[in-house]
Amino acid sequence: MDQDTGETPTPNAGKIAACWARVRTRLRQEVGDVEYRNWLRQMSLAGVEGEALLVHLPTRFLRDWVRDHYGDRLRMLCQAEMPGIRLVELRVQATSRAVQPVLEDEVEEVSSLAESLAPTPAPLAEPVRNDWLVPLDQRFTFDSFVVGKPNEFAHACARRVAERPAQAGFNPLFLYGGVGLGKTHLMHAIAWSLREQDPGLSVAYMSAEKFMYRFIAALRSHNTMEFKTQLRSVHVLMVDDLQFLIGKDNTQEEFFHTFNALIDAGKQIIISADKAPNDLSGIEDRLRTRLSGGIVADLHATTYELRLSILQSKANISGVEVPPRVQELLARKIASNVRDLEGALNRIVAHAKLFGRPITLESVPEVLSDILRAHDKRLSIDDIQRKVAEHYNIRLTEMASARRARAVARPRQVAMYLAKQLTSRSLPEIGRRFGNRDHTTVLHAVNKITELMAEDPSFAEDVTLLRKMLEM
Repeated sequence: MDQDTGETPTPNAGKIAACWARVRTRLRQEVGDVEYRNWLRQMSLAGVEGEALLVHLPTRFLRDWVRDHYGDRLRMLCQAEMPGIRLVELRVQATSRAVQPVLEDEVEEVSSLAESLAPTPAPLAEPVRNDWLVPLDQRFTFDSFVVGKPNEFAHACARRVAERPAQAGFNPLFLYGGVGLGKTHLMHAIAWSLREQDPGLSVAYMSAEKFMYRFIAALRSHNTMEFKTQLRSVHVLMVDDLQFLIGKDNTQEEFFHTFNALIDAGKQIIISADKAPNDLSGIEDRLRTRLSGGIVADLHATTYELRLSILQSKANISGVEVPPRVQELLARKIASNVRDLEGALNRIVAHAKLFGRPITLESVPEVLSDILRAHDKRLSIDDIQRKVAEHYNIRLTEMASARRARAVARPRQVAMYLAKQLTSRSLPEIGRRFGNRDHTTVLHAVNKITELMAEDPSFAEDVTLLRKMLEM
């Protein structure tokens, strides 16, 4: 205690550096080597201002993490070593060569470190560049996306986000729908548009599977800090096929924190999945809530009109004349998804170019025999659900929802009835595809529809028409 002022004198630079070295050693002993390397190793002593010890960290994320998880303990240890210190102030600043962290095996260098404790601030950290952007498909742009009733809302939302990323109400953007309905096309289109508007914009685009593998690799190499810092430095994060994270609890935890950090920093997030957030079983409730916090847009099953429009668009740029009746046949017979539809068109165009023969309605069954045969035989529960949802003008997700309103429940029962009639699936298997319902529920639906068809000729005609459409 200073007898003139009554205050505890602040230690000199040499003593501060020695005390800081002991604090770091104590922290490492308490938290363990792995946790220390991940979160605390990059702390660097910057000096003293009044009663505050200044500590630098290279990123805002790391600063916030250390403050929230270790702040109180760090302050207590510093006060125990340096009674004149009342506060530990964490700041974001890159560490210069002159001010490096004092590691436990560097205590003998404390004196040289003390001499380097100058008030001149170190240069700010350079923005972290990311290497997460996968090659974008040049075919998948907004100009090449064929818009129709089933996808017009999702297309409009994607356009808005591409023009004004991180806009309130559109962050995150969650796109969902079945296989081959255009989710990936829209994701690539957004990335292309953002790149054209601002080449310097940092966009990370990956599958959920890649996110998981990179996270696991970071854990194994004890390098999670670099993983976190790199990913949180982007301006736009795009993750495809989020359903892959179902059941992956640790990866979900990391994704949740990444999601929060980016949203809080005003960065745009775009997600795609095969189901709406509320229908993704196996996703934590807190993550599901966050995913639903922006705009959720679905891509419905394609209609005959949309499939025909897509074929017309693709045929126009193929360089080969594709007769309208051939396009109509393909649009009618291949209704499962756009990828299969485009694949069939590409094959008949290639066949025409290779052999110099015109495309005719008679030649199509021969060229596409395996594809048409597969679609004739491979009628799935998904196909039935899509066709019934389209016919009754309800959302595909209602097939698995818990809603009991008649406008939803009756079409769901029709779909269950047709699934029993047109597939070889058992009642329990059908029940699982309709929101994990019990087999007795499916049996009740089959009996109910059979009863209604016997009582109401108009209803019977409607169900029969649906069956014929599915069997085409």
